[in-house]
Amino acid sequence: MKTNLFSFVAALVLTIAAPLALAAWGGHAVQKPQTDDYRLEGPFTQGNLSVFLIHGKDRIKGQTFITLQEALIQKKVIVRETRSVNELSIENVSGEEVYVQSGDIVKGGQQDRMLVVDLILPPHSGTIPIAAFCVENGRWSQRGTEAVTVFSSSSNSVASREVKLAAKAKSSQGEVWREVAAAQDKLSANVGNRVNNTTSPTSFQLALENKEVEANADT
Repeated sequence: MKTNLFSFVAALVLTIAAPLALAAWGGHAVQKPQTDDYRLEGPFTQGNLSVFLIHGKDRIKGQTFITLQEALIQKKVIVRETRSVNELSIENVSGEEVYVQSGDIVKGGQQDRMLVVDLILPPHSGTIPIAAFCVENGRWSQRGTEAVTVFSSSSNSVASREVKLAAKAKSSQGEVWREVAAAQDKLSANVGNRVNNTTSPTSFQLALENKEVEANADT
């Protein structure tokens, strides 16, 4: 939830109407060349995270959004399996707008997937296709008691730059699998134990659910 909500706020920074005052976060603000519509400020850096603020007119004043994670919990969105590795379907059955972020992982189905587009899903959207990449190599069947035709949750997002580039820039499922394995190795090295879950060792989602990984992320 924390990861998705933070990413949601960062991605919607285009809509900020008034300049924001932000204390230097390990660096000072750098003013970039201005355009007629927007003003760029930053970067503000903490550790390996850098944020740029884009100031401009509020084009969606008064509108609110919920994240995909919230929408799935509240059963306001249905993400369905299509039996195609690189395409799922998504439907907003509520009267609220839902923000879907590139990198959101949906859990369940025939295999866990990563969604690869940013979009605002309108109310009562009907069923629409959405591009996806598998982040769980090898499984193509029901896992435990999870539903196999729909996806139950979206509690994590892919933070790895390399995994995202493999999907968005290279459009290669093989590269995504390789980068997922590399990301799992890095997580294991960081916490000092293997994070691969024995239920499905290749699942990036299950690796992110590892208690030591979650504890490390919260610190």
